[in-house]
Amino acid sequence: MTDRTEVAIVGSGPSGAVAALELVSAGIGVTVLEQGDWVPAEAFDGARPEWELTQLKQWHPNPNIRGRPEDYPIDTAASDVNPLMFAGVGGAALIYGAHWMRFMPSDFRVRSLDGVAEDWPFGYDDLAPFYAYVEEAMGVSGEDGNPAYPDGAPTPLPALPIGRVGRRAAAGMNRLGWHWWPGSNAIPSRPWRRLQPCVLRGTCGTGCSDGAKATPDRTHWPDALARGARLLTGARVVRIETDAQGRASGVIWVDRQGARHRLAADVVILCANGVGTPRLLLASGLANRSGLVGRRLMMHPFATVAGRFDDDLESWVGPAGQILTSCEFYETDASRGFLRGAKWNCMPAGGPQGFRAGYGNGPLTDAWGPAFHARTRASFGRSFEWGIIGEDLPDPDNRVRLADDLTDSDGLPAPRIAYRVSDNTRRMLDFHVARAREAMQAAGAVEIAETRLIRDCGWHLMGTAVMGADPETSVTDEYGRCHDVPNLHVMDGSTFPTSSGMNPTATIMAVAARSVLNLIDTRAGLEVA
Repeated sequence: MTDRTEVAIVGSGPSGAVAALELVSAGIGVTVLEQGDWVPAEAFDGARPEWELTQLKQWHPNPNIRGRPEDYPIDTAASDVNPLMFAGVGGAALIYGAHWMRFMPSDFRVRSLDGVAEDWPFGYDDLAPFYAYVEEAMGVSGEDGNPAYPDGAPTPLPALPIGRVGRRAAAGMNRLGWHWWPGSNAIPSRPWRRLQPCVLRGTCGTGCSDGAKATPDRTHWPDALARGARLLTGARVVRIETDAQGRASGVIWVDRQGARHRLAADVVILCANGVGTPRLLLASGLANRSGLVGRRLMMHPFATVAGRFDDDLESWVGPAGQILTSCEFYETDASRGFLRGAKWNCMPAGGPQGFRAGYGNGPLTDAWGPAFHARTRASFGRSFEWGIIGEDLPDPDNRVRLADDLTDSDGLPAPRIAYRVSDNTRRMLDFHVARAREAMQAAGAVEIAETRLIRDCGWHLMGTAVMGADPETSVTDEYGRCHDVPNLHVMDGSTFPTSSGMNPTATIMAVAARSVLNLIDTRAGLEVA
């Protein structure tokens, strides 16, 4: 069967939700295809005793471990880092930590400032109104006036309490004279539209059972559906079709029973993340004149320094994301032996079985039998960590390809990831781990553990369909419109020229808002109906 829509959007996560709501609000017909399903708040286990067990399977961010029917497998044999994602209405935001950070002004000018990578086609000031726009929708809480930002990065709601963990971490930073600021999170500190205020349960990373964390299924989809958007769940897109003129004419998708359908469209928008979008472009043989589809994958290698303290810090209290942030060592200082920098986020240690159990610190004998009980008594409620997000510079050899010998349940080739952490990044992480150790010592930690690279850390998938002005060296223009297929658009993190050292959801949504409003204003591609 053939169905028709004005705009077909692949993916219902943060960028897909922004695009759908803006288009339908402008009177443009929209159909969104989502391979996952709705996940109600009561399905998450954060309010139940078993949550620490189910987070290791049902709600694990690695699809290869989670193995839900809507997931696709990923070949990571040649990767230092596992890409993390989730298929469902709202996308990976359903199980993200809700850290909310704007990119820094310098992040848009890496070539000009440091002579590597490329500058973005626009800057922080151009994106600032769109940051503010999506922050209002997401009910972001934070403390205005952060001196790391030229405008103080204002937020619509007051910051969440920093608690004992935050006070202890801040005391250490103050002793060293280093920057820290209360964390900004997409979790409201008071009732906000359809969102409840945070109850500080600390289980954000396995879904919010209290309806507090800002996720697109709550912040955007009710309005989009009320205004006429159509959302098809259980719909896996296998190919983008084109007409005789080389323009996108629609998509082929498969339902849960394996039946194939065709959705004809005047415009196609990809919002399937930095792995799913290049996978679909490669499977369709589209938009790759530059040879850069799938290349320049950036995933933010992540390190941690955890500290244990003698006194009770109530470190099972949330939010599980960032209580504090630090940008003390964010900008490039060439004397350190590497370019660019990293953002720190202070996080509580979580529940008694170890919210950070997947990080793999220490020998097995320390986590089994009598030693497990002894360590739990010593550390539960008394630990926190500094997480370190290092900027990942683009490398064309870090890439997404199609596997020859691995498919999903519908026969579509699975993505194969080739990704190696660069020498620059390793030097960066070594430097930051050493400084975070100093911060823990200054805070009074009696025991410190380091993890210099966490394998399951690839939350931030960027760069695989890069934007730019030259069709020979980029896949899309600055608004995500593919150079080779003018009515095919990419509006997720795939278009990012650089990764910054910040959590990217704020920028993904702001760039999507800028791009889709340009599409609406210019009707770019809509004339081909």
